[in-house]
Amino acid sequence: MKAVKRLLKGIALCSIVFAVSACGSEESQNGSDDSSDSADKITIFQDKVEISEQFEKLAAEYTAETGVEVEVWGTTGSDYFQQLQVRLNSNQGPTIFSIQQFTELERIHSYVYDMSNESYIQHIADGMALEYEGNVYGVPYGLEGFGLVYNKDLVSPEDMTDLDSFVATLERLDQEGVNPISLASNSFFIIGHLSNYPFSLQENNYEFVQQLNNGEVSMAETEEFLEFGRFMEAIREFAPNPLEVSYDQQIGDFATGSTAIIHQGNWAAPMFDDYDVDFEIGMMPFPIMSNDSLAVGVASSWAINNDKDDAEIQAANDFLEWMFTSETGHRYIVEEFEFIPALTNIEANDLDPLSQAVLDASNNGKVIPWSHIYYPADSVRGVLLPPTEEFFMDDDITGDQLIEKLDAAWQSR
Repeated sequence: MKAVKRLLKGIALCSIVFAVSACGSEESQNGSDDSSDSADKITIFQDKVEISEQFEKLAAEYTAETGVEVEVWGTTGSDYFQQLQVRLNSNQGPTIFSIQQFTELERIHSYVYDMSNESYIQHIADGMALEYEGNVYGVPYGLEGFGLVYNKDLVSPEDMTDLDSFVATLERLDQEGVNPISLASNSFFIIGHLSNYPFSLQENNYEFVQQLNNGEVSMAETEEFLEFGRFMEAIREFAPNPLEVSYDQQIGDFATGSTAIIHQGNWAAPMFDDYDVDFEIGMMPFPIMSNDSLAVGVASSWAINNDKDDAEIQAANDFLEWMFTSETGHRYIVEEFEFIPALTNIEANDLDPLSQAVLDASNNGKVIPWSHIYYPADSVRGVLLPPTEEFFMDDDITGDQLIEKLDAAWQSR
């Protein structure tokens, strides 16, 4: 009934002001900053539960400033994307929602508004917009990056620039009585993020994933993957069995100085606050094929529901414009959400060392992309993890054989 009333009200309004405002014109969906026909309420559904409370405060500040009601929906579990699809398919979708990766955008593309002509996208850092067929459909929450997190008292980036120096450094640390390196048992920590490197060093990482899906290429015939297998052999030789190391244990052993290097991302930094860390922490590139760049990407992006009427889409754009350009929005993104800004017009000060390393790498163009966002659904846990667990349980499996097993698992998915 409410929807019918809104429709009748909109028809009446159009008949009155058509000559002046061209009600329902194409301009409102193509970058117009005229908010006179903006709706007075929007709904937002997003997947970062750790910022839920802060985001509701941001929404309240926007309402107080503009009079537009912002209703924030909470997710009821870990199946955010499934919940989003149900809402969209039943015509009960939110005005603004988050998308985690490109493969999700492909699946719900028809529901997502093309932001290409909106003014705020000019501020997105190079390569960080969520794009589809050359158009922008999502604005990143913030940057995240991963690499080798290291104890600066024990290691320096100059120590590890390729496979040989990587192995030599692990050997030295082992002789000095320090645990050289550690992985954790989570599927992304043991293989998901690590597998990113050989994919991302391809000339076109997205095309390579598609070719692999189609059986047109193989990991076992690709140089970067074969070297990755040799890196995995070195890690297995000098690390505790990652199947027996929890994330908390990995962080604790590093923070207390008993482990020199861990493979992690900037998201680990807050966990170090629970320890009296007495050394400086850095993040360096994983040096496969002499790689000198951090893996930097976006975990989630803001998107707008294309099924909404023009007024509600305009209201969504007004909100995002405010969040990405106002002093209040910037403060929440950096200080309350603790995101590494993915928009170049947002300044960030007093970042933790890992976040600063990611931001510096992005600003200096020393990044490689996240390729795991292009993997087929559930590939990390369902395809890559079992052969990797087998590799860490059986020392007789060589690095080359690991790559062959990953190949076979990928093709049989």
